[in-house]
Amino acid sequence: MITGELKSKIDRVWDAFWSGGISNPLEVIEQITYLLFIKRLDEMETREQKKAERFPNAPVTLRFRPDQQELRWSQFKDRDPETMFKIVTHQVFPYLQTLGSDGSTYSHHMRDARFTIPSPGLLGRVVDMLDKIPMEDRDTKGDLYEYMLGKIATAGHNGQFRTSRHIIQLMVEMTAPTPTDEICDPACGTAGFLVEAGEYVRRTHPDALLDAKQREHFHESMFHGFDFDGTMLRIGSMNMLLHGVESPDIRYRDSLAENVSGEDSEKYSLILANPPFAGSLDYESTSKDLQRIVKTKKTELLFLALFLRLLKPGGRAAVIVPDGVLFGSSKAHKELRRMLVENQKLDAVVKLPSGTFKPYSGVSTAVLFFTKTNSGGTDNVWFYDVAADGWSLDDKRTPLLPAEKLGPVTDVALAEDEHAKNNLPDALARWSRRNGDELQRSRTEQSFCVPKADIVEQGYDLSLNRYKEVVREEIEHRSPLDVLTELERLESEIQQGIADLKTMLG
Repeated sequence: MITGELKSKIDRVWDAFWSGGISNPLEVIEQITYLLFIKRLDEMETREQKKAERFPNAPVTLRFRPDQQELRWSQFKDRDPETMFKIVTHQVFPYLQTLGSDGSTYSHHMRDARFTIPSPGLLGRVVDMLDKIPMEDRDTKGDLYEYMLGKIATAGHNGQFRTSRHIIQLMVEMTAPTPTDEICDPACGTAGFLVEAGEYVRRTHPDALLDAKQREHFHESMFHGFDFDGTMLRIGSMNMLLHGVESPDIRYRDSLAENVSGEDSEKYSLILANPPFAGSLDYESTSKDLQRIVKTKKTELLFLALFLRLLKPGGRAAVIVPDGVLFGSSKAHKELRRMLVENQKLDAVVKLPSGTFKPYSGVSTAVLFFTKTNSGGTDNVWFYDVAADGWSLDDKRTPLLPAEKLGPVTDVALAEDEHAKNNLPDALARWSRRNGDELQRSRTEQSFCVPKADIVEQGYDLSLNRYKEVVREEIEHRSPLDVLTELERLESEIQQGIADLKTMLG
């Protein structure tokens, strides 16, 4: 967690942009991303120079020629604003655009970098502020960037790019990534799922990164993210970098439009995603590979077909879907659900509260958990009805509990009244017992298991309300004659009251 002092520093940077004329939160993040990248290049150059001094014969990678030294952060940060502005505009950004050839994912996405800070004064203020923020510690760097990304969500219409961190954490905790996984998010946005998966592996397998081969896998071949928005790719790449992943595979791809090449088909062992639910695509512009799995134009169904294509046998997925996927009556809806239940192993349906994605979307959603087997394996499907996720379910989404009691993994155990405000720790605990005592739970409970035969009988409907049993309290109603007698008594009292009032007034 970052301190209040660091938050206020970032808030001042943010306010400087707004008062300087840049109010689009994505543009603010993008410009900060460029500056952080430039700062990091300078830090790497200093490290390589020290290495060359200590080990004269060791191979080093210097990125700045002797005549390019003024392009380095440490050189221009103390110049007057006018000079700094000229250097950054006319030399640093053209230099960034030449870096794509070095092969790193970050350099590749910087090729299209556009410098839009409008004035020397604003650039001077922002560089000065960023220079004073301590960025040496990986946790601090990552948390600071996450805090900035959170501002996208609070700023309105751009929030659809971002899934709430506590929902991401729940999905990651439930799928429990391992150091050998290859993890993919085919609609990665700011790379929140990949970042959280990386943090989970660091936390739960601290020894894994001590092994050279394992460390190389973590930095170069474990994380894969696709998006077709260049801004998102730059921001997502920087998010991974600041969380200590050196060279993730974050690249441009219109996941639904391109046929899945042999290289990517059945490549990944874990998929974590919240794909866009944006309506329909033309058959002509949709991957023929996916059309062979399910004939549909609906993006949410096409993404599910894509996940099945990308997963290797034994691979697992946790993906957010709109409620319509669970009960839609079209042929494509039913066929996809049938495939998940009959051909693969459908593990769980976790119903999220309808306000989860407010203020920018009121759509009701659920998380599907499944394992690719190509040979069935669904015995029971575990359902959990999340009624409260720790935040208010209105447009404000204000926290209902202190920070240490929010999210799926809390610092302290929750009391019963606190569980009513945050169901996520209970959902995580019960998920681990889904093959044990959860099998005995009544369908009137918040979580329960449904045998495959019942799901088949219901036409593969996966909506929780189809199986949940509601306990109705027995209410004793008075007989109609009693009610009429009571009305007559009241009527008599009213008439008597009117008569008494007339006497008093007479």
